[in-house]
Amino acid sequence: MSDRWSTSGLDLHLEAGPGPRRRARLEGALRDAVRAGRLAPATRLPSSRSLAQDLGVARGTITAVYDQLAAEGYLEVAPGSGTRVAALPAGAVARRSPRTERPAPAPALAPPTLRLVPGSADATTFPVTAWNRAVRAALASAPTDAFGSGDPRGRPELRAALADYLARTRGVVADPARTVVTTGYAQSLALLAQVLHGAARGAPAPRVAMEDPGLGFHREIVRRAGIEVVALGVDRAGARTDLLTGADLEAVRAVVVTPAHQYPTGVTLAPARRRALLDWARATGGLVVEDDYDGEFRYDRQPVGAVQGIGPEHVVYAGSVSKTIGPGVRLGWMVVPGPLLDAVVAAKTHADYRTGSVDQLALAHLVRTHGYDRHVRGVRARYRRRRDLLVARLADLVASGHVEVSGVSAGLHALVGLRGPGADEDAVIRRAAALGLEVAGLGTHRHDAPGDPGIVVGFGAPSEPEYPRALDALVRALGADRARGARRPSGDRLGT
Repeated sequence: MSDRWSTSGLDLHLEAGPGPRRRARLEGALRDAVRAGRLAPATRLPSSRSLAQDLGVARGTITAVYDQLAAEGYLEVAPGSGTRVAALPAGAVARRSPRTERPAPAPALAPPTLRLVPGSADATTFPVTAWNRAVRAALASAPTDAFGSGDPRGRPELRAALADYLARTRGVVADPARTVVTTGYAQSLALLAQVLHGAARGAPAPRVAMEDPGLGFHREIVRRAGIEVVALGVDRAGARTDLLTGADLEAVRAVVVTPAHQYPTGVTLAPARRRALLDWARATGGLVVEDDYDGEFRYDRQPVGAVQGIGPEHVVYAGSVSKTIGPGVRLGWMVVPGPLLDAVVAAKTHADYRTGSVDQLALAHLVRTHGYDRHVRGVRARYRRRRDLLVARLADLVASGHVEVSGVSAGLHALVGLRGPGADEDAVIRRAAALGLEVAGLGTHRHDAPGDPGIVVGFGAPSEPEYPRALDALVRALGADRARGARRPSGDRLGT
């Protein structure tokens, strides 16, 4: 039987039990807890009065236990500050499990200290003050049902706020009733893949076309749902919609695209291909999944409108706050065509039932009071300055023909294509790592077929002090010495 300390403010199971010699057993159990490390040094123990009341023993029993362990050096008793666990000499604290007594492994090599990896935002831009205000305001006005089970689609306050915001800023035809709140784009894609797989029961396995190059993690999400992923090539006009009518992409049920700023090439889906994509969906009954992961960050003009705005019954529009507020806030959304809504809601229900209410209420408050707009404008200006600095630092390499930079008109990454004989992205990655810089190769984003070498440079991740040092390392890794003294000609691709 175990005694448990509870009302005294410290929960701890002691194998003492009732019966004779209880003081000795309590003394031994507490001694073992200190020696095993379950009670850390400086932990304040309950008063003898409260602990005696919790355990149902005389106060004098607890006082005697404390005095004995203090005499042995396990506890420290200081008048006015109570009884605390003493710091035992090195080696006196036993390991918690004999299986851990083998020598500790040698520490791993330190990871790169600088990161120019795509898909990440600067964590220091998190709006701590505004988020705190939003949480307080949301909790102060939250209805009682906000802390209950709720609707699997998400809080109505957030769905209404998102519908207004997406219509205003991205041209989305958004209905709160058809908006589903998720924990991010990854969950949205997983739910859609489950729905597609479920709809194909009794029929051939569904196929989904995904951009090539694209994010391998997203391909794996779809594959894990039992769906075959086929490559949809990308060129300078975006996803090649002409391939959808070919034999290689026959029986494709859905197409996943990043039309505003293709990942990782950075191109924007051309207007003619947007129309062709919707023509394919209407003719085949197929589904378009629009990943608008960084559509808010456009630097040369107003953000490009969503494809969903011109084909809402054929497009699932998906987004999240991972690039705007930060990935620490696990909130995303889908605007779903009506015929698909019930199946998506059922999939969400069986996945995790619903997304946490407090963050939803806080985001709804930020969106409704335009605090979210102000934050997006602020970080957009910061990332544009970073984009401009990246362009300036790579200008000599572009002028020499050593690299070609594209995709810098939007988003948080740029594609640095490697040009000339001997261009080797693996060598660049190794040189960068030796300089303490982590970068990503374009080759890791391809489905199967090889292609031109390149480096996908994410300029969102580093903090402000780190960013110039990261660019220094990038230029060195790319071989800036070969471009020294070169002049930049007009007409290069830095502005594309």
